[in-house]
Amino acid sequence: MSSRAPSIRVGIFGQDTVCGNERHGCGLWQAGIAACLVAAEAEPVTITEVGDRSWDEVFDGLHGVVLSGHDNDGKRPTAEAEELCLWCNNRRFPLLGIDHGLHLLNTAHGGTVYLDLPRDLPEALQHRHPPERGLRHAINVVPNTLLADLYGEGEVVVNSEHRRAVQRVARGFRMCAQALDGVIEAIEADADWFALGVQWHPASATASGLDIQLFRGLVNACRKRWAKALAKCSAA
Repeated sequence: MSSRAPSIRVGIFGQDTVCGNERHGCGLWQAGIAACLVAAEAEPVTITEVGDRSWDEVFDGLHGVVLSGHDNDGKRPTAEAEELCLWCNNRRFPLLGIDHGLHLLNTAHGGTVYLDLPRDLPEALQHRHPPERGLRHAINVVPNTLLADLYGEGEVVVNSEHRRAVQRVARGFRMCAQALDGVIEAIEADADWFALGVQWHPASATASGLDIQLFRGLVNACRKRWAKALAKCSAA
């Protein structure tokens, strides 16, 4: 019997936009979600259209998903992405939400979002500066959380290019990182489910080498879930 680790296939639901031929901030691979999944030893699968298919059909043969938000042209409405989040919850399907993907994960489960930080929370630090792409600021990672297992607890620096932010964390989730001004930067499920949403952009050219840990964590969660499923089938 082969001892080779099973091939993990992870769907990308949303945009994976990379400007030009950029490299990830660590410089070891190309920028972009797909490239980071490859670096984390997974096969990326872009989900371009759902149509009339059920989520079971869409994710047949896949082991996890990265939710990067939704298109603004009506092809991928917010409701569809929120339905995906609830489907993942029901099946404990590993999910990593990035930027708007974090907001969708939160609102799908009853949380709320600030739509414009400068207006809604004027005392907050500047979290986005359009003329200066790749603004960075420190966040505090909460101890004894999944994110702390991936990043280590305490202060780390991340990129910041957002105007929205989580306002009220959804029931069933907890805040696992916040900026020094108190703005929530990451949430995670408080149950036995790898569901992690982050405000920063871990696959961009302004990300740090540490950010690959998010993708490795997702892939490891996929492997564990698949191994449990195989063990259950063998025991049946």
